[in-house]
Amino acid sequence: MLELRPSSPATPESHAILAEYFALRAEEFPGGTYTTSFPDPKAFESPAGVFLLAGPEGAPVGCGGIRRLEDGDAGIRYEVKHLFLKPVTRGQGWGRAILEELERRARGWNAAELVLDTHHTLEAAGALYARSGFEQIAAYNDNKNATRWYRKVL
Repeated sequence: MLELRPSSPATPESHAILAEYFALRAEEFPGGTYTTSFPDPKAFESPAGVFLLAGPEGAPVGCGGIRRLEDGDAGIRYEVKHLFLKPVTRGQGWGRAILEELERRARGWNAAELVLDTHHTLEAAGALYARSGFEQIAAYNDNKNATRWYRKVL
C-alpha cells in the first residue's frame, strides 16, 4: 500500500522530488521550452490546499497537490498540481491513489469541482484523468507548459 503524507513543498524532501519531476519534464518536453516554477508553499496550506508526498519518509516516489482557485461557475474550485511518480513506480495504480486522495481532501473542503492542466504528450496522465471522470475543457489559465485543460464536477 502506498503511503501518502502531507508536506510543505518547501521541505528539502518535497523540493527534491519536485526538482526530479521538473528535470524529467524539461528533458522530455517538445522544443526544449519547459518552464520550471516551484510552487508557493502557502498555496498548499490547509484549507487553501495540500501537498502530498507518496512513499516512505526520506524516500518519496511521487507527489501531488491541490490548491484553491477563485470559485468557478460550479462553486468552490481546486486545482490539481504536480501529480508525479518516478518512472520506475508507474503502472501500479499509485497515480490514481494520489489523485483519489486529493479529490477526497477537496471534497472535505466542500469543493464543487477540480481542474487541472497538462500537456498532450503526457498520454498516460491524460488517460488517468479521463478514467477518473475528468472532461477536457477550454483553457482556464495561461500555463505555457499546458496544451490540455480538464475539469471534474464533484
